[in-house]
Amino acid sequence: MYKTTEITSAEIASDNPVHQRLLFPYVEAATMVSGNVLEIGCGWGRGLELLNKAAKQYTGIDKNQELISALSAEYPNATFIAANIPPLAGLADNMFDFIVTFQVIEHIENDDLFIREAHRVLKPGGKLLLTTVNKTFSLTRNPWHVREYYADGLKSLMNKYFSAVDTKGIHGNKKVMTYYEQNKESVKKLTRFDIFNLQYRLPRRLLQVPYDLMNRLNRNRLLQADGLAAEINYTDYVVSNDPAGSLDFFYVATK
Repeated sequence: MYKTTEITSAEIASDNPVHQRLLFPYVEAATMVSGNVLEIGCGWGRGLELLNKAAKQYTGIDKNQELISALSAEYPNATFIAANIPPLAGLADNMFDFIVTFQVIEHIENDDLFIREAHRVLKPGGKLLLTTVNKTFSLTRNPWHVREYYADGLKSLMNKYFSAVDTKGIHGNKKVMTYYEQNKESVKKLTRFDIFNLQYRLPRRLLQVPYDLMNRLNRNRLLQADGLAAEINYTDYVVSNDPAGSLDFFYVATK
């Protein structure tokens, strides 16, 4: 199931800081959503149980047919669709009360169509909950990402279609930021050999395998260093009113 370090595992110890960081917005979202909920990019179901309990009806979309089949068997009361998105083909206008899409838009080629389609299938007054990485805090090029954003850039795109966009951040406490600084120093040691800056010159698909290998090596090294990676919990993350100074952005857009 976990074929790349981009699909962060809840079971691999060295993935724990990232897993907890990705779990946190689901905990927040579960206190906000109700009614008919759509998750775009549900993956292996990191926050599915939380959303499914909060929703009257949960629908999950992901391009991975194997994951969708497994989730369909595990959650028979929910609806799952295997599809490449955008568009949200087969979904009617004004269908959902909430859309949740966490750490997905950075993988989407046509981000404008992605936001437009999310707006289309939301009911009037419905809300889109979206997270993505803050480019300011990226330590190297991630070849699995088509692009990364600064806060104002993505907000401008969302404002094209949504009547209101509330931009917040997801940030970590001292424990999380200590790990971040350790990670930053470790990545510097690895990337110092890239004297020709190939990470930004080569096509991203050529970099995905070496990126995964180095990323796993780095995460394992950090786990073995002092055990801090294993201690981080989703409660070590907070919603911040300073999105530009946060690890991730957390947007809530209203139709």
